[in-house]
Amino acid sequence: MKILVTGGAGYIGSHIVKLLGEKTDAQITILDNLVTGFRDSVLYGSFIQEDLNNTAAIDKIFSENRFDAVIHLAASLVVPESVTDPHKYYLNNTMNTAKLLSTCVKYGVKKFIFSSTAAVYGEPDASEMPVTETSPTQPINPYGWSKLMSEQIIRDTAKAFPDFKYVILRYFNVAGSDHDGLIGQSTRNATHLIKVAVQAALGKRDKISVFGTDYPTPDGTCVRDYIHVEDLAQAHLDALGYLDNNPSDCFNCGYGNGYSVNEILRTVASVSKVDFAVEMADRRAGDPAILVSDCSRIKEKMKWTPKYNDIEFICRTALEWEKKL
Repeated sequence: MKILVTGGAGYIGSHIVKLLGEKTDAQITILDNLVTGFRDSVLYGSFIQEDLNNTAAIDKIFSENRFDAVIHLAASLVVPESVTDPHKYYLNNTMNTAKLLSTCVKYGVKKFIFSSTAAVYGEPDASEMPVTETSPTQPINPYGWSKLMSEQIIRDTAKAFPDFKYVILRYFNVAGSDHDGLIGQSTRNATHLIKVAVQAALGKRDKISVFGTDYPTPDGTCVRDYIHVEDLAQAHLDALGYLDNNPSDCFNCGYGNGYSVNEILRTVASVSKVDFAVEMADRRAGDPAILVSDCSRIKEKMKWTPKYNDIEFICRTALEWEKKL
């Protein structure tokens, strides 16, 4: 099988490429513009530095390779930035996805795996937890909308071209790093809680801020569902196999466990043995109190079996990778 991975030099993409290289005999091509990705994170396959916006170059790559499947991760993903620069997100995420889909159809790509997000659910009420794939999709920022619009374009493409099939994976909070210690989250100016917390534990940050302590949760801080990046990578491999004999579908990618901000900070302090500085701050606009997945569908239909559903392991692997940076 010939597989194209867009955004394959990024945090999640590099873990998918590593797993593809280790577990399959696929011919892997990685496409990344390296704006946020890292060339040395790509451990397998053939690497091409290019931007999806370069339509002529992308067409040439497809014509020369004739891919069987595309795993599409390339996107902008910082929520606050999407609010201040919405056009960047609609152009880079939605429009580039539409152009990529057109190229896939032109060159007969049969399988398309799409990196979506729990941000499509917006701010569901705590009484609606955990969210299922059929829960209302009501994004509250351009990032969430750019992904939800892309989902719709994918569905419409599949309706128009019966040979084209897809799996949409809605990521919850992805964290941790490769258990071999070869790759990890190297994102510059990262905003993910566990990444920021381990940086504070290692003295790379003076402190960490907790945004809001008055939410309707057990300890007043936001509750989230964290998934280890290697389990998420496995979901993409499982999705490729799933499409051999099953129809297109959409799946939540989480564990169905909720951890509060304070619980995460205590876990990082425990695994690092560092009592780093924590300050309380005002709520951020658009942060739901609780966002936890119902992941029963992906387990039942795709037979996805996570291996790393352990918040201490997730935090420990994030810490060990941060030490190497």
